[in-house]
Amino acid sequence: MIKEENINWEKVSGLLPAIIQDADDNRVLMLGYMNHEALKNTLESGHVTFYSRTRKALWVKGETSGNYLNFVSAELDCDGDTLLVKAKPVGQVCHTGAQTCFNDNTAQSLEILNHLTKLIKQRNLDRPSGSYTTELFEKGPFGIAQKVGEEGVELSLAKVKEDEEEILNEAADLMFHMLVLLESSNLTIGEVCDVLTTRHQRSKPEG
Repeated sequence: MIKEENINWEKVSGLLPAIIQDADDNRVLMLGYMNHEALKNTLESGHVTFYSRTRKALWVKGETSGNYLNFVSAELDCDGDTLLVKAKPVGQVCHTGAQTCFNDNTAQSLEILNHLTKLIKQRNLDRPSGSYTTELFEKGPFGIAQKVGEEGVELSLAKVKEDEEEILNEAADLMFHMLVLLESSNLTIGEVCDVLTTRHQRSKPEG
C-alpha cells in the first residue's frame, strides 16, 4: 500500500495522475487525477474517487451511474508522481458504454475471459438446474479434470488435421473447461497470468 509521504505532490502541482487497472485481468481501464482529498476518499470509502479538473470538485466514479470502481490496491511509481490503482469495475467504465476508455481489440478479447470467469463463478454458487456448467461442477474434481483432458486431446487432433476452424472451436472449448477447473480449485485466470508474467520477467536477458 502506498505511503502518502512518498507522493511528490509538488512535482504534479497537487494533481496525481492515476492509472486504473482491472484487478482481475490487468486491463487498463482509464486515467484520472487525484488530489489529496480524492486519494483519501478512495482509501477510506473503497470507491475510486477522482478530482474533476473541469468541475473543480471531487468525483466518485459511478456515483450517478452505479458503475463504481471498487478499490483493491494502489502503488506509486519510482518517481512518486504517478499512481497505479487496481480496482474491480461494476459495469462499464467509459461514459461511451465501452468496458474501458481504451477500448481496443485486445481489451475486448480479454473482456470475454473476465465475463466467463464471473459467470462460471456465479454458476458454481447458484447451481441452476439445466445448466451445463452446473453439470460439470456436480461431476466433482475428477469429472472436471477428465473433461479438460478430453478437450486437450480434441484440440491436438484438430491440429493434426490442420483444420483452422476446428482448432479455434476446440481451443475455445478447452479454455472454457479450464476456467471451470480453475473455479473448482478456487483459482482465477488472473493468477495464471501472474505466473506467466513472472516467468516472462525471469526470461528477460539482463542488461
